Amino acid sequence: MAGIKVGIAGAAGRMGRMLVQAVTAREGLVVAGAWDKVGAAGVGEDAGLLAGSGALGVTIGTDAGAVMAACDVVIDFSVVAATLAHLPLAVTHRTPLVIGTTGFNAAQKDTIATAARQVPMVLAPNYSVGVNLMFQVAAQVAGVLGEEFDVEIIEAHHRHKVDAPSGTALGLGAAIAEALGRTLGEVAVYGREGHTGARDRRTIGFATVRGGDIVGEHTALFAGEGERLEITHRAASRLTFAKGAARAAEWVAQRAPGLYDMRDILGFR
Repeated sequence: MAGIKVGIAGAAGRMGRMLVQAVTAREGLVVAGAWDKVGAAGVGEDAGLLAGSGALGVTIGTDAGAVMAACDVVIDFSVVAATLAHLPLAVTHRTPLVIGTTGFNAAQKDTIATAARQVPMVLAPNYSVGVNLMFQVAAQVAGVLGEEFDVEIIEAHHRHKVDAPSGTALGLGAAIAEALGRTLGEVAVYGREGHTGARDRRTIGFATVRGGDIVGEHTALFAGEGERLEITHRAASRLTFAKGAARAAEWVAQRAPGLYDMRDILGFR
């Protein structure tokens, strides 16, 4: 089987099927393994047929370790508990990992960083090239506007998303905070209610919307006296994220151990 062999975690799910499509479409990559949790609809089926990409001869199983052993890199857009359980398997089999799961706390991110000392991993809040360009541009804008503009971040997702604010919104906030010489954990305000008093100019506010089938929308709002600047990214399809993850898989499969993100892959640092 020619090309970099890619394994897909959660291959029977909505995002897993998108990942199968994106990997299949990218030259130089092949889907060589796929798994999902025991009892998931789609287990036992051909991953390509389930994804609408045509038969691949790759059956969706339930043994993550077997896929790790057979593949050059694995893409994991699952849930926090599952991704954490996959880390020791990646280390044991020395399989690079592209992590698209969101909702990790600080301690869990430290666990990922520790595993990445032994095997290369990519951890990013969003794999869209457009979103990561937005991070870069928003940081530059913040650096120019400085302390004279208030910063608010508004994000919207579908009703099924379980974490809030989104990982992308937090990544955007962190990029802006860094450009302003602030620490996001110290200046973030997650929603407002009641008599809040005047706004502290150093804070970065977050507003969250959940409803319907919104794929993902993020806006960085810079509000000054007499003018306002907004930078917005809207995703129309999850395939956007899947394509970025496939690009990340190709990149990290050939790297030394370490923890990387999309800024490394896109050459921003």
